[in-house]
Amino acid sequence: MAKLLFMGKLLFMGKLFKRSLIVLLALLVTPTAANTWPVEQRHPFDQQLQQARELQYTPLTSAKQHWRICVLMPHLKDTYWTGINYGLVQQAKALELDMQLFEAGGYYQVDKQLSQLDYCLKHQFDAILLGSVVPDLLDRYQPPINKPVIALVNRVNHPQINTRIGVNWYQMGYHAGQYLRQHAADNSQVALFTGPDKQGGSDLVEQGLTAALAESTVKIMSVHHTDNNRNLYRDQINQLLASATPDYILGSAVAIEAAVAIVQQRQLQQKVQLLSSYLSPAVLRGIYRKRIAYSNDDSVVLQGKLAIDVTVRELQGEPAFGDIGPRINQQRIDHISEDVLSQGLAPADYYPLYRVNSGD
Repeated sequence: MAKLLFMGKLLFMGKLFKRSLIVLLALLVTPTAANTWPVEQRHPFDQQLQQARELQYTPLTSAKQHWRICVLMPHLKDTYWTGINYGLVQQAKALELDMQLFEAGGYYQVDKQLSQLDYCLKHQFDAILLGSVVPDLLDRYQPPINKPVIALVNRVNHPQINTRIGVNWYQMGYHAGQYLRQHAADNSQVALFTGPDKQGGSDLVEQGLTAALAESTVKIMSVHHTDNNRNLYRDQINQLLASATPDYILGSAVAIEAAVAIVQQRQLQQKVQLLSSYLSPAVLRGIYRKRIAYSNDDSVVLQGKLAIDVTVRELQGEPAFGDIGPRINQQRIDHISEDVLSQGLAPADYYPLYRVNSGD
């Protein structure tokens, strides 16, 4: 009898070990949530109105070779593109790639970015990540484009572009408009400071906001455009408030950072609420301190990581990914996401890097 019990225990322990081994192997093969990135794929490609499919993206842990990637950006003058840079650098280092980055210096520097594009196409890079200053940049480039080009953040209208990493900026405006519809009093007035006219995502934000407010009593009282420069925004906001007092100021993070100080100086905190179309460290601090009511958050660090990862996948033979990027989150006074610091913003002391070498 004792022998039978002993054999039974051995059989039970054997089955338990087998089950444990299966579970362990499953954990090694199947990515857990911690090893995936929450993103969405949107279709149709490069359209304002899209359907989104949420998925968990499993990043690469290595690359098949030391790919060389050229990155072109409009500028690194604000924390949005600094956050993108941080994500790019982190994933390039993780996959042991060579990456070189060039910034045009602003959205009005078309000729400079065309020169940078020419350099990347004529030198030993395998692919180009293009944060374009204008949507038709590739149409303005005369020589043949003989390398893969993937759009980074900003839309690029060209038949060779079939992958874009980023979010739908029309939806960024629409989300802000939905917040206003839910929280603004009837007949509220909104002043809009979105950034450069018809460049980056400024026009799409305006269109999305307008669509969201179409059946609302909330009205857009004025629209202001300028380069993403705090001094320029400061001048525009002061000019507005010298003659009118809107109920809301909605703008780029740089504009809203400037507006915080101006609203305080003019003692308008109880009259003017501030909303940002995208997140920055200063905007997040403003939300914590209840000086800014709302901000979209499109996880710029995750965008940068995803851009490198998708580029490598396509270089290694995978098909185009279409429109892909993080889902848009909302940060507001009564709700701040737990992962906002890890996915949405670069570390406070981070300084942009222009080059990553696989040997570093």
